[in-house]
Amino acid sequence: MQLLHIDSSVLGPNSASRALSAEIVARQVALHPAMTVVHRDLAADAALHLSSAHLAAWQGGAVADANLGADLAKGGAFLDELLASDIVVIGAPMYNFSIPSQLKAWIDRVVVAGKTFRYGANGAEGLLKNKKVFIASSRGNVYAPGSPAAALEHHESYLIGVLSFIGLTDVTIVRAEGLAFGPEAKEAAMLSARANIAAMAA
Repeated sequence: MQLLHIDSSVLGPNSASRALSAEIVARQVALHPAMTVVHRDLAADAALHLSSAHLAAWQGGAVADANLGADLAKGGAFLDELLASDIVVIGAPMYNFSIPSQLKAWIDRVVVAGKTFRYGANGAEGLLKNKKVFIASSRGNVYAPGSPAAALEHHESYLIGVLSFIGLTDVTIVRAEGLAFGPEAKEAAMLSARANIAAMAA
């Protein structure tokens, strides 16, 4: 088995999502001791944002720029790692009501027609099956349904939607929110998230 561990927070050791994603990975390794772990730190080694040069290269155009060539290779590796993995753990903090741009750049490399989805007579069909996804979600405010900020939640809902589009429907969210409400609120949120991780079964 292979587990793909993705981090996207720019906060390094101060990141709540990184702390939770690492604990989810540790829990999954404890449940599956023979598992191989592949880690991608998207904040430390981000893909470029898509450009017309990327689209031209994907359509068979020549690649004369070394930076573009390296980025195309990185995007190919992102896709290969996802395809080869049985479990995916995504550390996803909320930035300005959505996901970090680094994580969006990763998504732009793995949502690929003919590889992870296809269009048929009945519309789009996700091609990735039998994979489990865990999202370590961290948010400063509270965005749960019914909360005053719920309408601004384009974070977990976006991730669930795009993952479902490529066939990844077995998604578990470990959430710590209200982290900006003070030390006690942050500690309580993290304790609750860690309890959920500890309760995970194989």
